[in-house]
Amino acid sequence: MLSTEGGGLPAVQYWGPDLGDLAASTLADLTLASRAPFGDSRIDVPERISVLPTPAEGWVGTPGLVGSRSGRDFSPLFSVVGVDRPTAENDLVHRLRFRAIDDVAALSLDIEIEMSAAGLVRLRARLTNVDPDLPYDLVSLSLTVPVPAEAAELLDFTGRHTMERIPSRSTFAPGTHLRESRKGKPGQDSSYLLMAGATGFGFTHGQVWGLHVGWSGNQTAYAERTYNGVSLLGAGELLLAGERQLQPGEAYTTPWIYAVYGNGMNELAARVHHHLRSRPQHPQAPRPVVVNTWEALYFRQDAAELLALAETAAAAGAERFVLDDGWFLGRRSDRTGLGDWLVDENVWPDGLGAFIEKVNGLGMDFGLWVEPEMVNLDSDLARAHPDWIFRAGGRTGIATRNQYVLDLGHPQAYAHIADRLHALLDAYPIAALKWDHNRMVVEAGHGPAGTPGVHNQTLALYRLLEEIRQRHPQVEIESCAAGGGRIDLGIARYIARVWPSDCLDPLERQQIQRYTQLLMPPEMVGTHIGAPDAHTTGRHHELDFRAATAIWGHMGVEWNLTGTTAAEFARVREWISFYKQQRELLHTGRVIVGDHPDPVIWINGVVADTGDRALFGITTLARSITWPPGRIRLPGLQPDLLYHVAPAGPRPPDSESAGLPQWWHRGLELTGRVLAEVGIQLPAMYPERMRLISAVARR
Repeated sequence: MLSTEGGGLPAVQYWGPDLGDLAASTLADLTLASRAPFGDSRIDVPERISVLPTPAEGWVGTPGLVGSRSGRDFSPLFSVVGVDRPTAENDLVHRLRFRAIDDVAALSLDIEIEMSAAGLVRLRARLTNVDPDLPYDLVSLSLTVPVPAEAAELLDFTGRHTMERIPSRSTFAPGTHLRESRKGKPGQDSSYLLMAGATGFGFTHGQVWGLHVGWSGNQTAYAERTYNGVSLLGAGELLLAGERQLQPGEAYTTPWIYAVYGNGMNELAARVHHHLRSRPQHPQAPRPVVVNTWEALYFRQDAAELLALAETAAAAGAERFVLDDGWFLGRRSDRTGLGDWLVDENVWPDGLGAFIEKVNGLGMDFGLWVEPEMVNLDSDLARAHPDWIFRAGGRTGIATRNQYVLDLGHPQAYAHIADRLHALLDAYPIAALKWDHNRMVVEAGHGPAGTPGVHNQTLALYRLLEEIRQRHPQVEIESCAAGGGRIDLGIARYIARVWPSDCLDPLERQQIQRYTQLLMPPEMVGTHIGAPDAHTTGRHHELDFRAATAIWGHMGVEWNLTGTTAAEFARVREWISFYKQQRELLHTGRVIVGDHPDPVIWINGVVADTGDRALFGITTLARSITWPPGRIRLPGLQPDLLYHVAPAGPRPPDSESAGLPQWWHRGLELTGRVLAEVGIQLPAMYPERMRLISAVARR
């Protein structure tokens, strides 16, 4: 519920559970009921926190707008001069645009607020300098939404390379909880989704309010609780010093900020998934089983060996072959070649096209790894155009993985990379690009003056992705940034898949995939079967655990299948076949995560939108201090439907057949309400194992 009382900027009066249809008089009284009394040392106006709060409104917390003209016009007071209702599109059912102005500060402001059919809200603002003579130095522009006093706990995320989306809980205490990214991308330690909720909220219970920055560059998100009881969440782009000086008539538009409420995180995630799935560009075809060459062969590029891998993968049921790093000119390590993007004839003496033709003949389409925003100093591009590389203070800067960042804000650099990519996509039948971004973007100095360039770099990335989508609509793009460093609802507009982590250890992946799917539906999240000994952790895991973990997304294999035993290969085929049987459910249903009092027992599943079938995975992360741990509840089913519950998936080895509950072989007939409120007994399970359970409604 929004208010523009007194001609001020829109303020969120309420967001949360549906209140039903309210009369105008009730809305007026609700506004009155929400107004705080005057107290000690209060500003002498009723406190009103707009979506862009300013000191001129009496707000003494973090201001929504920071900027000035050499010290002047630092505290604008905007008045709304018009409200438009743009035509709804896709799943957007409510759209409002507020036009406001401050004639004294010579600034105009447009604020857009939209809500989807599922209840996802997004906001953005556009600030224009209408002074005919003087520039305006913009420091920050962020948008906020209030949360009630019941939101006493915060949850967001941190992490690092190969350990993305680590949850971090804290008390929502007075003061500011601030999360910033200055890496030119959200980063592995991204806040991702900043949530405030009732103490102890989980996936199935507790009110929770969340905010996400739909932007693939520098960003900020914060939770603020003031001395007078106001609590809010705020977010926006993080601008570097001097990055946005608005010349007369120039405007700056914020990223979309997404606000989402749920009774439990499952409901919150469902709203985001519904929004993404309603888009016309959302992937509709069955998600093909991928084989990726990176952890199979790394830089060991040999046409015969790659063909053997392709033949073996196709026999296992793979449907897409992705050639990862190492295919282009001189690329035998991470020290050379980035920026040139020419096929290496030493690797492909018969041409890459001949290899792709063989891959297609095996029944698989073909994908290719690229890292277009990066450059090695040992490359023809860097030698010819050193001025196309970001640098500050005249310095080349510090390398990461022996690479630097190409300044796509430079028109010639952009044109060069765009031309190379279009040439590849014109020359070869490429179905997918794995688009990587390994380096953090620091000291992003643009042009001869070295002015900050992260904002324009992000816009150039979006422009390039859209250009590729328009010219090559058959190509799917995957967002990879040293794993899961660039996953957000900004880049989601242009891509069909995200790579959540470079870690294929299934134990680590349990957490990474669970929390990545708070925003991204499973069909957009890459999930691969890795080698028995994980490259990033050294842990050894049984094939069934690795494969059972990989089915909960867009499944693939990143393991040299040419070296497997006959038994291993047959088991991989079984799991791929099972995934194909289940992917329509897995990629269209509601993602359900169950809460369990034992922290080593994790429950995840997908329930069909019709509610008539579901698949659940029960994982033991470690040994439980008690055994058996008690019944597990299966949430998300239709309460009054009767379900047949039975084990699912390839049969576990005979060595793990002991300790099965009495119902295991005959199945159960229970209602959705009983399964959610009472639950069923688990089989005895070793640590780091998963059992699959299906629930099919009886008609």
